[in-house]
Amino acid sequence: MSNIKTLTVSADEGESRLDRWMKRRFPQVTQGTVEKLCRTGQIRVDGARAKANTRVAPGMAIRVPPLPKSDAPAPDRAKVPESDARMIQAAVIWKDDHIIALNKPPGLPSQGGSGQGAHHVDALAEALKFGLADKPSLVHRLDKDTSGVLLLARSTKIARRLSEAFRARTTRKIYWAAVAGVPSPRMGTIRYGLVKAPGHGRGGEGEKMLCVHPGQIDATEGAKRATTDYAVVEALGGRAAWVALVPITGRTHQLRAHMAEIGHPVVGDGKYGGSGQENLGSGWGSQLGGEISRKLHLHARSISFEHPVTGKPVTITADLPEHMLRTWDMLGWDIASAPADPFLDAP
Repeated sequence: MSNIKTLTVSADEGESRLDRWMKRRFPQVTQGTVEKLCRTGQIRVDGARAKANTRVAPGMAIRVPPLPKSDAPAPDRAKVPESDARMIQAAVIWKDDHIIALNKPPGLPSQGGSGQGAHHVDALAEALKFGLADKPSLVHRLDKDTSGVLLLARSTKIARRLSEAFRARTTRKIYWAAVAGVPSPRMGTIRYGLVKAPGHGRGGEGEKMLCVHPGQIDATEGAKRATTDYAVVEALGGRAAWVALVPITGRTHQLRAHMAEIGHPVVGDGKYGGSGQENLGSGWGSQLGGEISRKLHLHARSISFEHPVTGKPVTITADLPEHMLRTWDMLGWDIASAPADPFLDAP
């Protein structure tokens, strides 16, 4: 086939996901196109088939097939509608010359995919340049329906350094969630492994993760170890709890799958906490009923990290979204009295 290119990842580009490397080299290529080219084996890494999330590093050879239209970005496609630009700019809660932090609204995907179009953070970041030439890039992701702190790097160098910090687990993320029932003990660690469920049905079953007992992880094909710390901040009898969650590892749907596995699914989680989910002390499933919203009650409350340029510690905190604020108010949970990190004073 003509026009096939073999490109080498440069030292300046550092290590990153394949899809992010592709979109830096070829800005006109959508996330959906990258995923399709990977599925069909047209994009290869060092001669082998690869996935969009395959990590590439300096020196690796990337086979790139002919891409749609031109290898130049399409100027009109880069434009963000004014209403979307206002929305994403209003979501900025912290920024400097190197990093932007958003309080991502629930329902907004971090990246595009099949059927997402251009309404996702990665595309809307065109409106977050704030005078710089380059579009800021995502260094981690949140599920579509999870709200809260999301970091973007304003240069390739900063993206590489932040990505390295995430891999080295030197960043600390604390999530807040409302869950059905009250976990016992009130503070603990969940160590179930995770493996992707089979199937690709219309209900998204192919994106669901199954928990694997720690003793069976090594014997389960595709399973990866996953660790979550949890702490109950406040409870409403035995019916519901406000929990803080710290993902020690960063697996897909980790917090949602882990809480459902121990019998306390996140409120509003239709994927992992259906009506048949057993909950100690309640037996409800993920829907609490009454006036409480059926939206997912999971929020990336804060992130702490060492600034990659100044070396100073940075902690960024994001306010709860409206539907979670209403639930907290209804259940009488006082945000002002909550510790910033409930694990610090743990024995």
